Amino acid sequence: MGDLLNLVMDVGPVPMQVGACLVVDAGPGFSLGEARRLIGGRVEAVRRLRQRLMPVPFGCGRPVWVDDPAFDLDNHLQIMKCPAPGDVRALLDLAAQVIARPLRPGRPLWSITLVTGLDGDRAGLIVCFHHVLADGIGGLAVLGSLVDGAPVPSPMPFPEPAPSPRRIAAEAWTARLRALACLPRAAAALGRAVAELGPPAEAARCSLLQPVGPGQRLETVTTRLDDVRRYAHAHGGTVNDALLAAVTGALHTLLAGRGESVPELVVSVPVSIRATTTSDRLGNRIGIMPVRLPAAGPLAQRLERTAAATRRGKAVTSGASTGLVTSLNRILAGAGLLRRLLDRQRLIHTVCTNLRGPREPLTLNGATVTAMIPISLTRGNVSVVFSALSYAGTLTITVTADAGRTPDLPVLLTALHGQLAAMSRGTGRGNYSRQLCDQGCRRSHRRRDRRL
Repeated sequence: MGDLLNLVMDVGPVPMQVGACLVVDAGPGFSLGEARRLIGGRVEAVRRLRQRLMPVPFGCGRPVWVDDPAFDLDNHLQIMKCPAPGDVRALLDLAAQVIARPLRPGRPLWSITLVTGLDGDRAGLIVCFHHVLADGIGGLAVLGSLVDGAPVPSPMPFPEPAPSPRRIAAEAWTARLRALACLPRAAAALGRAVAELGPPAEAARCSLLQPVGPGQRLETVTTRLDDVRRYAHAHGGTVNDALLAAVTGALHTLLAGRGESVPELVVSVPVSIRATTTSDRLGNRIGIMPVRLPAAGPLAQRLERTAAATRRGKAVTSGASTGLVTSLNRILAGAGLLRRLLDRQRLIHTVCTNLRGPREPLTLNGATVTAMIPISLTRGNVSVVFSALSYAGTLTITVTADAGRTPDLPVLLTALHGQLAAMSRGTGRGNYSRQLCDQGCRRSHRRRDRRL
């Protein structure tokens, strides 16, 4: 159902696409040609990367994934040179262009761009996929299948024939009959969905809510993951809670600079409802958790209040709301009203996604991946969004902003740096987290932090 939601939501000038940018310490022995050959071979291990969405006859449900008999790697894998001066800033500008460019329907919905011309003997890898292909955890699984150490693909028949219209219709009506038999449970599920979304409450009016265009600006802020974790645990929260407190505090500073006072911000937090995933079981399984969070006041107090708010939200977030939201959005899309709604919504101020990446550095064709940068796009009237990814001890936060709506983006970045720096300073004061570590409680901390 989450896959269908992402198809329905793909309206407006910004496609429903996400991705990541990898920086590789290429060195003199690194061969782009060999890297291309290696990636091409590993694509065969992920069947979904060679599948396309096939529309079904009217009345037979949603599109189905089928093998693409015309699959051609050259349609998805390209090599580009990074514009001068070849630094990370130029790489991010290129990544924003690549990921904001709509993928061609009728083909497998992904692309990989190998980037040459970076300074310091480095190379880049821009991975882009439509959100219908996978959620964030699924995207990490795809990346994991492309780097060194991934399982060697076993031979599989390809392409398998697409199901016949008769079979599609039979399966659709069988599913409908099963749904009728489950109506009592469906009523209970509807109740859980309503509880998960909570009572409708308008987000405060502010300049964060402005219809966005296709121009996207990417900036990154990095910090030590351990510093954030210790500070979060000292105040009864997780890394995700600390991230949310930093984001809302930075947005408060941005709005104050614009002459606006918004003491509370509503943040949409995607919550995965599965423990793990693999590259052969992708798709989307997330719950929708809008959380009203404090934006003003001391960082420590805001973090504690944020942790309490997310605990309450997670207690009722099971993914049940996805079906309800999908049904409502399909009705609006059919009436031609969905884009209008997205451009005028007053339910959330921003989106903040947080993913746990590999703890140890990865390699690609023998070269070390020195950085993994997550990328989400702004859509509707949400002019600034945040995506975070931990990798090899570093937490990277990507701030994506509408280029025309956020000329004061440096103010936001400086404020976010300040929030994270305060957390780093707070870890060295002999505080409660240091005492817990001295008492041998690191293991319990790790268990608690799995709730990211």
